[in-house]
Amino acid sequence: MENSELIIELNNLVSEEQNPDTLDIDLLNTLDVVKKLNQQDDLVAKAVAKILPEIATAVDLIVSCFKLGGRLIYLGAGTSGRLGILDAVECVPTFGVSQDKVIGLIAGGESAMFKAIEGSEDDKSSAAKTLKAINFSEKDVLVGIAASGRTPYVIGGLEYARSIGAASISLSCNPKSEMSKSDISSYADISLNVMVGPEALTGSTRMKSGTAQKMILNILSTAAMIRCGKSYKNLMVDVKASNQKLLARATRMVMQITGVNQTLAEKTLELADRQVKLAVLMLLAEVDCASARDLLKRSGGFLRKALQLK
Repeated sequence: MENSELIIELNNLVSEEQNPDTLDIDLLNTLDVVKKLNQQDDLVAKAVAKILPEIATAVDLIVSCFKLGGRLIYLGAGTSGRLGILDAVECVPTFGVSQDKVIGLIAGGESAMFKAIEGSEDDKSSAAKTLKAINFSEKDVLVGIAASGRTPYVIGGLEYARSIGAASISLSCNPKSEMSKSDISSYADISLNVMVGPEALTGSTRMKSGTAQKMILNILSTAAMIRCGKSYKNLMVDVKASNQKLLARATRMVMQITGVNQTLAEKTLELADRQVKLAVLMLLAEVDCASARDLLKRSGGFLRKALQLK
């Protein structure tokens, strides 16, 4: 795309507009600067709230793909890509899923997580290559993330997902962008377009846009995992106790749910291979580990349902 064409395109993006509420930000003292930034951040949650029905639909789509054995794949460039990777990585210890269940991909490859790879976001064709490299299939669901809603790399990924019949979700922050379309010409099955308005610092979409993206990605993965049985009440009972803090958290959850003391909770967790659900079932249903596994399997992984089966 020619520079003049891109300038025209940027002129039509809300995220590239000057924010009238922060025109004097370079004249303010430090406290007033941070107050201004905080006031702008306060608008983000309200903007996300306006598209909750669309987000819920996206969650249901992700859950349906999980049930088919599919994966959740995040794809983005720059800040958007890094936020996708951050959410994907955290799903492993939080919900006890394998590293390939939720995957974050970024334009320019893994090194772009730490250092900007110039021009990588403009390479539309490389997204398909990246997706092919992880054997992306029609069972998976792709979330294309781009604040501007026009990043070639992300659009290329969404186009590839559609070409092979895979489900797709777009996440952008501009109402007039390519990715915000929700008609027959849309790039994704579901378009999540969150309207946070112009950035406090013009064009710095790592700010409000990035915050909105982080919030939505957290909701997508967390809600999908909850709908797949990864919680009991509001406890993350599929936590992977891979370090001392997480083991302590797992022990505490077993104590909270069952009322047993720390010694018995720790002993049962070890018998249950440090799996909170199994330990809780063993204690409350008074069964051995193998029987607890069977109860969980019959309940589809939902602890509440497993307890009712006994």
